[in-house]
Amino acid sequence: MAKGYWIARVDVRDAEAYKDYVAANGAAFAKHGGRFLVRGGAFEAVMGQPRSRNVVIEFPSYADALACWNSDLYQAAKAKQRGGVEAEILVIEGYDGPQPSTSEPAPEAGPASE
Repeated sequence: MAKGYWIARVDVRDAEAYKDYVAANGAAFAKHGGRFLVRGGAFEAVMGQPRSRNVVIEFPSYADALACWNSDLYQAAKAKQRGGVEAEILVIEGYDGPQPSTSEPAPEAGPASE
């Protein structure tokens, strides 16, 4: 079964509100099996407009990732942001299929791969 992920790109506008949110969100992530893969850190925007903070959270499944987002526990934590962030957040299913190898040609570019 493929894992689920949250991918978030965030600009913090109110540091105190964001600090309150961060202090409260861990319980929801733990309850749904969330694990940080990326939490801030150095980055280089090689294409598109960057945000100041990037986060990737892995969950045991896509259903777990969605359940966390929709949970009362997470929504209560999110409310603590009080509008102090601008963000794009995706809840996305991971890929559990074959991986490229050096003996295979690259797939044709198409709308889904751009």
